[in-house]
Amino acid sequence: MATLPQLYEPLGVHLKRVETIFEQALLSDMPCVEDLCSHLRHLRGKMLRPVLVLAAGQACGELTKEHHTLAAVVEMVHMATLVHDDVLDEADVRRKTITVNRMSGNETAVMLGDFLISRSFLLCSSISCPKASQVVARAAATVCEGELLQLHNRGNWALTEQTYQTIIERKTAALTAAACELGAMYAGAAQPVVAGLHEYGRHIGIAFQIVDDILDIVGRQEQTGKTPGSDARQEKLTLPLIHFLAQSTNGDRQRLPALHPDGQDRAGLQKILEQSGSLDYARRTAHDCVARAIRCLACLPDNPARRHLRSMAEFIVDRQF
Repeated sequence: MATLPQLYEPLGVHLKRVETIFEQALLSDMPCVEDLCSHLRHLRGKMLRPVLVLAAGQACGELTKEHHTLAAVVEMVHMATLVHDDVLDEADVRRKTITVNRMSGNETAVMLGDFLISRSFLLCSSISCPKASQVVARAAATVCEGELLQLHNRGNWALTEQTYQTIIERKTAALTAAACELGAMYAGAAQPVVAGLHEYGRHIGIAFQIVDDILDIVGRQEQTGKTPGSDARQEKLTLPLIHFLAQSTNGDRQRLPALHPDGQDRAGLQKILEQSGSLDYARRTAHDCVARAIRCLACLPDNPARRHLRSMAEFIVDRQF
């Protein structure tokens, strides 16, 4: 499997331009805001969504300044969701750095997330074609719907796999799908190709979230860069737990640490989910999503750019952070 630096190497100069646009868009003449935005640079991680904009564009034609701008826009929207998520999850650490809510309080974190969203739409409005703003706005609204649906089902031990899929398709996959759609669209791709890459992004977004949910159970903070076990603490059911509850007996369920008042025995939870096959089920589901994503790439000619997108999908499902 390719490493992250290997995957990003073909896009190096373009990613530099995206980072410059991102940082310039967040400049503020207010020192307190500037300090917060400076802190965000340490929270930037895999840059997956900007890379998807660029890789999809490269697979369909030439990259333009619009691609650089749109890559910065989707990363800004994504960063806003992370800042807000950390408030909801009461997280202390993200990407091995103290979260904004822990450093400056929930009120500041909420307002900073709003600032990021506002700046993202201001930046998006600099593109002459209004279609980009529509795609980004639709994706941002869908992300909020997914988060609201997840909050509505917090503590719902009868949550179905179908509802879980709806949650992650909206809160995570909507933005990865939009990134791929924008990349193809602004490279002048035909509508069937734009639709195919949208579906590719949707499937890898679902896979990404499933893997994230698995890592919340089995990952270590020094590996993942964020506070583990937050889903169980917040009573957010994810695929391994949903599968376990659906196929287990009442006696098995009583052994599940997350169902007990303390709900903090993470090692015990991991052991039960491994022994029951529920973690393997979640892993297989993520791999199935990646397989569907790769099939969507049939809309592209067999060239290095298409193989790059395939490698990115494979990385997402096998990553350890």
